[in-house]
Amino acid sequence: MNTLSKPCVLVVEDEPMVAMLLEDLLDAAGYRVLIAERLDDGLLLAKSEAIDVAILDVSLGKTDSFPIADALLSRNIPFLFASGHGRESIPERFDRADVLQKPYDMQAIKLALEKLVGKV
Repeated sequence: MNTLSKPCVLVVEDEPMVAMLLEDLLDAAGYRVLIAERLDDGLLLAKSEAIDVAILDVSLGKTDSFPIADALLSRNIPFLFASGHGRESIPERFDRADVLQKPYDMQAIKLALEKLVGKV
């Protein structure tokens, strides 16, 4: 399969081992994966790349991923948050976004992404 015909997932995750794990899982599930470990990198990708869906770690060191979520919203790109703190850490403007609890359940991630890109 041509990599450009695969759905593209932006993964914003500041823990390199978690990002690599997600990249491997998503690649094996048939996605093209873009990784950003910092806010500025994620924001650049969210504004410029052909992304179908995104997984955003809420906490990126001393900042959060909400500016990236805003950029994705402005482009009508669906996303979900990953958080160890639950939905209460997410601003109301993102009420429609799913929140996956950390530590990750890889099956839950696959199912949530499939729902967002219309694979189910």
